[in-house]
Amino acid sequence: MRSVSLSSPEPACGRYAEGLTPGLLDPSCATPGFVAGPNGKAADRRFNVYRNNVTVSLMNALADIYPATLRITGEAFFRAMARFHVRETPPTSPLLFEYGRDFPDFIERYEYAQSMPWLADVARIERAWLDAYHAADGAVLSPAELAAVPPDRLGDLVFEAHPATRIVCSAYPAVTIFSVNRASGPVGRIETTAAESALVTRPALDVEVRRLAPGADRFLGGLVAGETMERAASAAGAVNADFDPAAAIRTMLEAGAFAAIRHGG
Repeated sequence: MRSVSLSSPEPACGRYAEGLTPGLLDPSCATPGFVAGPNGKAADRRFNVYRNNVTVSLMNALADIYPATLRITGEAFFRAMARFHVRETPPTSPLLFEYGRDFPDFIERYEYAQSMPWLADVARIERAWLDAYHAADGAVLSPAELAAVPPDRLGDLVFEAHPATRIVCSAYPAVTIFSVNRASGPVGRIETTAAESALVTRPALDVEVRRLAPGADRFLGGLVAGETMERAASAAGAVNADFDPAAAIRTMLEAGAFAAIRHGG
């Protein structure tokens, strides 16, 4: 295929990008006037091919980032939804894995996904999974470090989250739906309708996703936000009277959710 060339005079670099970029994702935009084929001929067809290649590459990136969402919706539905998102949201980074951060929010308001109100939260867990995968390495808080703190000082502790730690809260069984659709086996009927929250971590090489017990999401979310252990536990108890702080602490240590501790001021 012959390449698309610039007609003369060639626009300045900044003006070139401003003139070329909008038309790459919007098929209603005309071919930029400074783009031409051989001998100055119109390049509409060539530009449309290039535009389609850009759109398809971004749609493919979304499919790679959100495989569970793709499996749930099916190829045709996903690609139609992805195409609308691509046209609405151009990339802001040359790194394709950074693309699609707004995709879960787009799914939430996408007209044809309203019958799947949990789908956006499944996508949010997938985005958290990818961010955890690419997060910086860091030390993991050991049980021994926490055990060395005198009992009367535990309530004052402030925790430093591991760079890979993410918490995604959902009003739907999003963790269960995510887990069965990221696996390779068949997906059976999901009976639960309970709200679920995900703790996403990468204590070593592999990303891990855990379903948090009610109240534990508020507790760990509070610790990630910089609350003291006493304040976070109190808030979690207000959310769920049966909140078990010991079980939540055990979960966060096993998951490697935090890197360090210090005493609050």
